[in-house]
Amino acid sequence: MRVVAWLAPGVLAVAVTASVFAEAPARSSQDASGKGVLARANAALQAGEADQALALLHSLPSPGEAEAHNLECRVLYTLEQWNRAVSECEQAVKMDGGNSDYHLWLARALGEKASRASFLSAYSLAKQVRSEFEKAAQLNPRSPEALSDLGEFYYSAPGAVGGGTDKAERVAVQLDRVDAARAHELRAHIAEERKDYGTAEREFKQSLAVSAHPAFEWMSLASFYRRRERLPELESAVQSGVNAVQRDRRSSVALYDGAAVLTRANRNSVLAAKMLEDYLASPAKTEAAPAFVAHTRLARLKDQLGDREAAQRERAAALALAHDYRPAQDAKH
Repeated sequence: MRVVAWLAPGVLAVAVTASVFAEAPARSSQDASGKGVLARANAALQAGEADQALALLHSLPSPGEAEAHNLECRVLYTLEQWNRAVSECEQAVKMDGGNSDYHLWLARALGEKASRASFLSAYSLAKQVRSEFEKAAQLNPRSPEALSDLGEFYYSAPGAVGGGTDKAERVAVQLDRVDAARAHELRAHIAEERKDYGTAEREFKQSLAVSAHPAFEWMSLASFYRRRERLPELESAVQSGVNAVQRDRRSSVALYDGAAVLTRANRNSVLAAKMLEDYLASPAKTEAAPAFVAHTRLARLKDQLGDREAAQRERAAALALAHDYRPAQDAKH
């Protein structure tokens, strides 16, 4: 999973964007039946069936395993229940402190909690986020996700909580040996942070050139154009990403990312809605782009396009998968 970290005034936020493949839990259950339940819970999580995933996890005869806590953390993360997600991830780390993925997910959940905290609380939480990302990368120095997340924390966070673009550059060197596309994308963000936009654009394009799944890099480039208010180029990059998905169906989750870029730019709502519909029809859904969130976003677009009936159907579909998802609940009223 790719993580983009940034610091708003006094607040650290960490947001997860899509990856090509969702990772399976790193530890298997000791009990054969428990292992099957965990596998089904993970499958439900990837499909965006949050209610089903939680029901399966709560049915475990021995729910006190690290893997079960990590899975529940990730389900709660998709539901945007950050405090509960942090608690579950902390339990996973406590029970298996040598698992890189568990530290990675704890860092992500802490980052989201920090983004909604007061200034003083966010400052303290940001240092915990850094520590957990560092631990994840230390435990698995060849994990592209752990390195990417750590690098993006470094480039975006202030020095007071351990950030610094020089640190991010060192992580990019490590990423060169693991995932060249992510390394170039990290360098693009570092350059953008330094307001060196020409270098940033070149690095985004270089990530495209070396990527095995360029649909994601096209959407990252589109997001860069949105931030630079280069809107025609944004739409062109999104369309190139859509074309790339047609050649590589496993990267359908990039459609979710691209729809978000168009929506934030207030551009081409028709295309954004079509991209979300295509993502939801794809078998390549992941927890990085939860199906119930996609339905909720699609409902908003249908409302904007004047199709109230379709919007209502999309909200109902979201709540059928995750009855406790507040944005879908709020949109219903």
